[in-house]
Amino acid sequence: MADEFIFGWHAVEAVLKREPGRLQQVWIQSGRQDRRVQEITVALDELGVGWQEVHRRELDSRVAGVHQGVVAQVGESREWTEADLLSQLESSGKPPFLLVLDGVTDPHNLGACLRTADAVGVQAVVVPKDKSAALTPTARKVACGAAETVPLVRVTNLARFLRALQEQGVWLIGTAGEAGATLYQADFKGPVALVMGAEGKGMRRLTREHCDLLINIPMQGHVDSLNVSVATGVCLYEALRQRLA
Repeated sequence: MADEFIFGWHAVEAVLKREPGRLQQVWIQSGRQDRRVQEITVALDELGVGWQEVHRRELDSRVAGVHQGVVAQVGESREWTEADLLSQLESSGKPPFLLVLDGVTDPHNLGACLRTADAVGVQAVVVPKDKSAALTPTARKVACGAAETVPLVRVTNLARFLRALQEQGVWLIGTAGEAGATLYQADFKGPVALVMGAEGKGMRRLTREHCDLLINIPMQGHVDSLNVSVATGVCLYEALRQRLA
């Protein structure tokens, strides 16, 4: 499996906590002596993972993004399959709570959606293999560790997978600006998957046709849409409110 680089304290700490076997090497910006650095270096020593203090310029040369003074080389994470997710849903004993992103191509938005998905207890995020953002170092950094806690499931045929979810009793709620029902009229309390469309274009036609219900987010101002990660957060927290009630 190929190695990759991750950066940012939350992302590196999440791998250290949950998948320490993936860590190959860690580089830390020289000059830092705070508790966070001390804790992570002690943990790396206990695991036998090599680490170095280096100048910021070396970190800048390894990754493109705000690395916060830490970069790690890691082994590739295990990729969940459609069968893995369907099997997990059958055996979990909890009503499925999923997020489906149809064509979100910005890694910042993917990372932000993963972070919110983790916060509200989503069991997995589902994306199509084509025309979707990859789990890049930038996406992992924006996710603040959620990329290591929430499975990202890439499916070959999204429409077929949505049918498989429906066969397991999962209710598909999609978002569309022209929908007649609002977010606050939807019932998120049972087995449910929230389906969000791509930035600007929304859901593809086949994806839309597979949804059991289409909803809109009420807009009271002059703008007519929200960023997809913001819209996802609004919908997921309404779902969480209902599920907690």
